[in-house]
Amino acid sequence: MAGKRVVVIGSGLGGLACGIILSRNGYEVTIAEQGAQIGGCLQCFTRRGARFETGMHFIGSAAPGQPMHTMMRFLGLEGEVKLSELDTDGYNVVTLGDDSFRIPNGREAFISRMGEYFPGEQDSARRYMDAVARVAGASPLVSVAGAEANSVAQAEYQQRSIDDVIGSLTTDETMARVLVGDSPLYSAVRGRTPFSIHAFITDFYNQSSYRIAGGSDAIARAMAKQIGARGGRVLTNSKVTRIICDSTRATAVEINGEESIECDYVISDAHPARTLDLLETKLIRPAFRHRICGLPQTMGCFAVYIHFRDGAAKYMNHNHFHYDTTACPTAPWGCEAHTDANWPLNYLYMHFSDDIHPTHAKTGVLLAYMRMEEVAKWAGTSVGHRGADYEEFKRRKAEKLISMAQRQHPELRDGILHYYTSTPLTYLDYTGTADGSMYGVAKDITLGPGGRVPHRTKIPNVFQTGQSINSHGMLGVLVGAIVTCRDFVSEEEIYRQINAAGRE
Repeated sequence: MAGKRVVVIGSGLGGLACGIILSRNGYEVTIAEQGAQIGGCLQCFTRRGARFETGMHFIGSAAPGQPMHTMMRFLGLEGEVKLSELDTDGYNVVTLGDDSFRIPNGREAFISRMGEYFPGEQDSARRYMDAVARVAGASPLVSVAGAEANSVAQAEYQQRSIDDVIGSLTTDETMARVLVGDSPLYSAVRGRTPFSIHAFITDFYNQSSYRIAGGSDAIARAMAKQIGARGGRVLTNSKVTRIICDSTRATAVEINGEESIECDYVISDAHPARTLDLLETKLIRPAFRHRICGLPQTMGCFAVYIHFRDGAAKYMNHNHFHYDTTACPTAPWGCEAHTDANWPLNYLYMHFSDDIHPTHAKTGVLLAYMRMEEVAKWAGTSVGHRGADYEEFKRRKAEKLISMAQRQHPELRDGILHYYTSTPLTYLDYTGTADGSMYGVAKDITLGPGGRVPHRTKIPNVFQTGQSINSHGMLGVLVGAIVTCRDFVSEEEIYRQINAAGRE
């Protein structure tokens, strides 16, 4: 490519990863972040001396020799980011009503555990893990470990829903539901979410699982440091208000409605609908705008951020996914269809890790599904100025969610010193995702090719990256960044550099 000046809109994981890849390969990178803090869902916040994660609660496949460990070395995270390993005998705990299931790391341990819970279903568990492995082998990220991509498996499982595939592997309905017990991590919807999404995430965490000790904002800081070391810039309080185009291409971006930064290329890490808002040009046809803006979004969530009393909460070294099977007998399926009367139908409870080997938790979070329509009456208001009725709405929801969690965690309420809350409106304010969704655009097999968001736009030098382009989470976003950057640097060269970093 002739020009070398690239402006990246947004400093989420995808934008930062693109910045590192391109700055490593001679591009002049400027990242423009609208907020005061970089990182997108890597952001943390502090209240009364207590730190809380906002999005990147745990990562997988980060043990030496595993794909994420190699990627972390390539991204300059080794030595900058400390990891706290989750319980290998049960990094996830799924409870369906009163029945509890511990999910261990490792293929054989998982198969054995499923055989213990569901006698006679060990072969089904093996077939399931075989299917997961076939899909994971198709991931570009697995190429880091030298595996060949299985494009046939990739294509098949992108077109079949999670429940369809799992239903073909086991006839035990309870086991099938346990297998999707972590579905809030990818906002799965029965009959719609492709099995490939489930399989990538299952493989990612089955290999190994870690929390980021001290907070995932350390990832953002370390990545920004790498970009700066190669002459790049990461600007905060720099909201891109327009992508300026001539008759054929983008020429600059406008910052805060005032100054402009000339560039040869633009990569947007913003939500695709937001990116289109920035493009006032006939180069984008109305039909394309209509399709992208009409795509379904993943679920939003309500969060209760808990500050524990000193020594009151023994550190919980796993993630707890709970489902109310009385109110929702098909759970985990169907929990997104809650009403105000039966909410919440599920929750995810996690502690945050302050150190590599914590004994007690200082903070934690409870998450439950919430749709934007439930807070739509406060749309257009800003943080801290939504009114007393909004605060009462959040208080009522928080108390209900805490009461539900206390049934499985009797010590919870007495251990709370303070708590804080967020809704889909908060996600909308801080991450810019449409409808305040957790993971951006939903992957939906019923939409076929029309449901996909391409990394290329109709403008030849404007590209997209981030969770809506490939998939969400650390795995999906990094793969998406590689896909975007291969229009600038050959895929072979990118993987050569990644593998070289892994061998250093």
